[in-house]
Amino acid sequence: MNIKQLLAEKVTAAMVAAGLPADTNPAISISTKPQFGDYQANGVMGAAKKLKTNPRELATKVVEQLDLNGIANKVELAGPGFINIHLDEKWLSAQLTTIANDAHSGVTQRKTPQNVVVDYSAPNLAKEMHVGHLRSTIIGDAVVRALEFRGDNVIRQNHMGDWGTQFGMLLAHLSDKLQANEVAETALADLEAFYREAKIRFDEEEGFADRARDYVVKLQSGDDGCARLWQQFIDISIAHSEEIYNKLNVTLTRKDIMGESAYNDDLPKVIKALMAKNIAVEDQGAKVVFIEEMANKDGEPSVFIVQKSGGGYLYATTDLSACRYRSNELNADRIIIFTDARQSLHFKQVEVVARKAGFLPESVRYDHCPFGMMMGDDGKPFKTRTGGTIKLAELLDEAVVRAKDVIKEKNPDYTDEKLTEIAEKVGIGAVKFADLSKNRTSDYIFNWKTMLSFEGATAPYLQYAYSRIQSIFAKAALSPETLNTACNIVEPQEKALALKLLQLEDVIDAVINDCTPNLLCNYLYELASLYMSFYEACPILKDGIKPEIKAARLALCAQISYVLKQGLEILGIDVMERM
Repeated sequence: MNIKQLLAEKVTAAMVAAGLPADTNPAISISTKPQFGDYQANGVMGAAKKLKTNPRELATKVVEQLDLNGIANKVELAGPGFINIHLDEKWLSAQLTTIANDAHSGVTQRKTPQNVVVDYSAPNLAKEMHVGHLRSTIIGDAVVRALEFRGDNVIRQNHMGDWGTQFGMLLAHLSDKLQANEVAETALADLEAFYREAKIRFDEEEGFADRARDYVVKLQSGDDGCARLWQQFIDISIAHSEEIYNKLNVTLTRKDIMGESAYNDDLPKVIKALMAKNIAVEDQGAKVVFIEEMANKDGEPSVFIVQKSGGGYLYATTDLSACRYRSNELNADRIIIFTDARQSLHFKQVEVVARKAGFLPESVRYDHCPFGMMMGDDGKPFKTRTGGTIKLAELLDEAVVRAKDVIKEKNPDYTDEKLTEIAEKVGIGAVKFADLSKNRTSDYIFNWKTMLSFEGATAPYLQYAYSRIQSIFAKAALSPETLNTACNIVEPQEKALALKLLQLEDVIDAVINDCTPNLLCNYLYELASLYMSFYEACPILKDGIKPEIKAARLALCAQISYVLKQGLEILGIDVMERM
């Protein structure tokens, strides 16, 4: 159900009937205050300015033509030409009743689904995942879930770093470990420690660096023994990442991996195509694209190296190959890539070059979605006390421990097993919501106390709101799924909730279009807050409440719980019946 779209169609028809052009924007918006109605149509103002006519008089003509019979119980003019629309409570009740048993809570499914390729997470398999991988992983996964919820066909791409010169160093070190009769799984149990050992040997041990370079050559030339060693390293490294994805409740699986190595065979072809079309030129032995479209203020073109003078390839080459693969092989209608903001220039260069080369047709929408950094209380990038990188696994484990302490304080009678079960959902949910609720492009301060609070815009607050509704049904000895009662909107608090519930499709569309999960976080928090106001003002199970009122309010509660649960599922956050 999309009220804004319905009203836009009705107001546009009235505008045309009043003599306005058919492409006039009705500018429908949600009213900020109840006295101004539930929705406003503000398009007459802009139209009147273009036509050089009185906006109030024009708005009067539009209102005379506006047919909202059965939808609105009051339409009024305000100011110089605003049209305030007060929706009818009976109509709202009917809309809610219609979507009561809908699996998508009234969010319509795409008639023509798009193929959307989403590139996210992308850890480097030479190291364990750290806090810097959190944002790409969970923002990407929330957008993926929103796209699928709307009905699009999503192709996940985990562009893992599984290639490059560093792997020669790591394979040489692993080879020595295996020859010393160590088991690969044991040797790679701590990837960070393994990497440090290999790096020390590379920097200090005589002859090791040369061996490492030999391994790079062998690996790139397809040596079978080296390839087997590399695959062993990759398999164990991927297992580390899979553990994190399971903890984070993220939908990425092994089949979604499309590592850098997958594009190796295509890289010479990319260079050949760029040279044949005179897009890339040779410069000091390297292959370079000089991008005039991105010239600086002095007119100097942006420099984009696609092949090193020694013949080696770069991220630029791989990302151009990925554009070609996703457009041609995956038939993408849209490509979305999540990385931190420091890579913004790189991906702008990739897009410009890929479009010039025909790797990325104009019909394919290309969205690089940069994000800000997670910061500590000191306003600097989040690190350990000694200044080291925080492993993501350790951060998530700490979240569960801290959540367990908070829940135990509130529920001392819970068994340790029950505490652990709830703490995992609350702790992981708290970390995810604290991140997802922030504007994607902004840096944010990581704060344990704030994110684990049961007050304000936090995951625990929303999880508690959901479990509170379940407790009402438990007291009533009813299951929400068995309710057949129609909603009946009467009180202002009920109307506010009905309006919010019917705005879900708008929110999902905004999340999908702009890749901004924070809009869904805000929506769910507002919904939960409105529910708390409704709970205080509109008794449900209290003695003396008429059965039909009780039933209608329970029906409203059921719909709120569905939307809270669905919304949190899209964010990858679990709910629980009791908290």
